[in-house]
Amino acid sequence: MEVLKKYNTVLAQHLEKAVSKDEPKQLYDPIKYILSIGGKRVRPALTLLVCDFFDTDFNKAIPAALAVELFHNFSLIHDDIMDDSPLRRGKQTVHEKWDVNTGILSGDAMLILAYRFFEEYEPAIFKELAELFSETALQVCEGQQLDIDFETRDSVQISEYLKMIEQKTAVLLGAAMQMGAIVANASKKDKETMYEFGKNLGIAFQLQDDYLDVFGNPETFGKQVGGDIISNKKTFLYLMAEKRSTPSQAEELTHLFSINPTDPADKIKTVREIFIASKTAEDTRLEIEKYSNLAYSVLYEVNISEDKKELLRQFGKKLMERDV
Repeated sequence: MEVLKKYNTVLAQHLEKAVSKDEPKQLYDPIKYILSIGGKRVRPALTLLVCDFFDTDFNKAIPAALAVELFHNFSLIHDDIMDDSPLRRGKQTVHEKWDVNTGILSGDAMLILAYRFFEEYEPAIFKELAELFSETALQVCEGQQLDIDFETRDSVQISEYLKMIEQKTAVLLGAAMQMGAIVANASKKDKETMYEFGKNLGIAFQLQDDYLDVFGNPETFGKQVGGDIISNKKTFLYLMAEKRSTPSQAEELTHLFSINPTDPADKIKTVREIFIASKTAEDTRLEIEKYSNLAYSVLYEVNISEDKKELLRQFGKKLMERDV
């Protein structure tokens, strides 16, 4: 994304040096691997952008941005183990390339390395960053546990699901933006507004991810299309389809999400057809738009120039354009 380009360039340079240790190789090679296989690095780039937008040298926010990126990748390693995912960003996941034990331990090391970056700040900023980071990390874990719980629960409310994705995904985007404001010594109100913008955009982003899991192009999506269906995850699409489907479709959907066929192709195809027929796909697109607009609406309150607000709006719109 053009607005993040200069920040991503700087981030790439610093990520190459983010992990200075080499031994033991079985611990550090997987960390360097997942950091090297790309990703949009949206969250840490936003930390730098927000710092910049509050008229502070964005280089000051680099340690906080690196902490965000290492934490995010730590969570991906562990999520992939729990989901038994074979692909991440179109490449082998860490536990597939090495093994599960290596993935767990390397992920743990990434979390510790993430915290160490805050040590580069003066005490007051260190305290504020660490408190936000700790609360966010705990919420991410809570969200992940809810996600796991939903797989075996007979009934999940849409409101519960939205709370889960807020914790699991959206709060980290919000925190990444708030960290940039913290480093820039922005006002309390501006810090909170940046958090709300990021959080609401994060919810829209996750709903878009749910949508692409079913309807995305595997060559551009970077993950296994249909992975949520294979794992019997009760995503927003599933929960909406439960309400919107005919009785026979709802019964078939319940059955399909109770089985694990060796070849899931037919299961994915049938679920996709039910999502389309019940207009669940359309409902999901509307919900994505709702949370995107909620994010844009809070920008009226933040103390930055109109040009910068417009850049944030354009960033959000570009983020939501990843259709296939």
